[in-house]
Amino acid sequence: MQTPSDPYALDPADVAEPPTTLRGALRHLGPGFLLSASIVGSGELVATTQLGAGAGFAVMWVILVSCLVKVAVQLEFGKRAIMTGETTFNSFNRLPGPKLGRAHWSVWTWLFLMVFKFLQVGGIVGLVAVLLHLWAPKVPEVAWLWIVAAAVAAIVGSGRYRLLEFLSVTMIGLFTVFTMVSLGALQFTPDAVALGDVLSGLSFQIPEGAGMVLLVIGAFGITGVGGDEIMAYNYWLIEKGYAAKTGKNDGSEAWARRARGWVRVMYIDAIVAMLVYTVVTVCFFLLGAALLHGREGWDFTQGGEAFLTGLSTIYTGTLGAWAEPLFYFGAFVVLFSTAFSALGAWTRQFSDAFGTLGLFDFGDLHRRRLWVLTLAVVIPILWATVYLRMGNPVWMVFVGGFVTSIILLVVVFAAIVFKRWRQRDAVIRTGNAYSVAFWASVAMIVFVGVWSSKEAVRKGVEKMSPASENAPAPDS
Repeated sequence: MQTPSDPYALDPADVAEPPTTLRGALRHLGPGFLLSASIVGSGELVATTQLGAGAGFAVMWVILVSCLVKVAVQLEFGKRAIMTGETTFNSFNRLPGPKLGRAHWSVWTWLFLMVFKFLQVGGIVGLVAVLLHLWAPKVPEVAWLWIVAAAVAAIVGSGRYRLLEFLSVTMIGLFTVFTMVSLGALQFTPDAVALGDVLSGLSFQIPEGAGMVLLVIGAFGITGVGGDEIMAYNYWLIEKGYAAKTGKNDGSEAWARRARGWVRVMYIDAIVAMLVYTVVTVCFFLLGAALLHGREGWDFTQGGEAFLTGLSTIYTGTLGAWAEPLFYFGAFVVLFSTAFSALGAWTRQFSDAFGTLGLFDFGDLHRRRLWVLTLAVVIPILWATVYLRMGNPVWMVFVGGFVTSIILLVVVFAAIVFKRWRQRDAVIRTGNAYSVAFWASVAMIVFVGVWSSKEAVRKGVEKMSPASENAPAPDS
């Protein structure tokens, strides 16, 4: 049996012409759906419903902007990966600016910020454990926690991209159907969403209220593609084969033609995925705003069991009590898919970062697989440990979203440099519409990132912690 080639090595034997038809391009989609699987758990199920519950319809514009505005930056990262075959941190290490040791300051910044991201995915893993405990209460929650950690480790430890892609697409499809059916059923109840409700969400205002600004920032960071997901996109593009099929840049017109063709496929992949997660995100937001806004006792500081039980009313309130098991199944699908897709990305990102620091040669296929396997075991253990220490998964998810808004600043800096380098090479030209979208994306991300930093200094994230639930509410 022939051993599969290493997609990171750009073997000339893997070079292939890009599809020239839409039907052909659709057969090569996949990387964007791996990102979507990561997005829909913490973004849609947790942050979006919380935002709708807390602020009502008025902030639907935050969801739309968050889903739409970051894609142009994602595309710039993707172009870099396809045209060079470089991993994210290989490219980061070429950015202008100082280095500490062998690694660029952006690599060290990412490593520091990812410490806080362990809260976010630890919260997701914790929610899966809580969910399974509700389904089978005879098994202790802590036992379910370690079972979930072992399951995601086993899936990702296989190192198989195709398995991750298949599971992501399947799980996203299932939960998308569940959610759209629920929203459709809502229209036949007294809580039906009216056109005026939707239009009120396009007013670009933030309602007054305790913690509302931090809630909006957290939702912006988590919904749509976050900074860490944009960085992970390069690995999935490479492992799908986009860069290997383009081949090394030999300066020929044939290479330029292949690069343009595979970049077009990447555009379709990113846009289709964006449409999917935007639709699901808006559906979740509308359900949260219609059924949970103004509900007494509903807030994002409550524990996992109370959160999931309250959230189940999104289904039981529209479809009836019989739909509660349907919700729990759907919630498991989306949360578990987030856990294993995030782990798949993290194992590659941390391996790449450690390779950049000089701990090993990322280009060595055997050693890279060993690092991915090791991290696939170690990271879920750390997630579970963090959850056991903190104990409030919803708060943990929002802290991660807050940090994601800061990571986006590093991503924007890199994207601007990548764009300048690409324009210098002049192989792939983009029109005015793309340039406008890119700079609008940059402006919005920088604004939210600076705003996040300001709010963190002024209030402190600790005021959102479980320890302060009985403390006076912070000003908005």
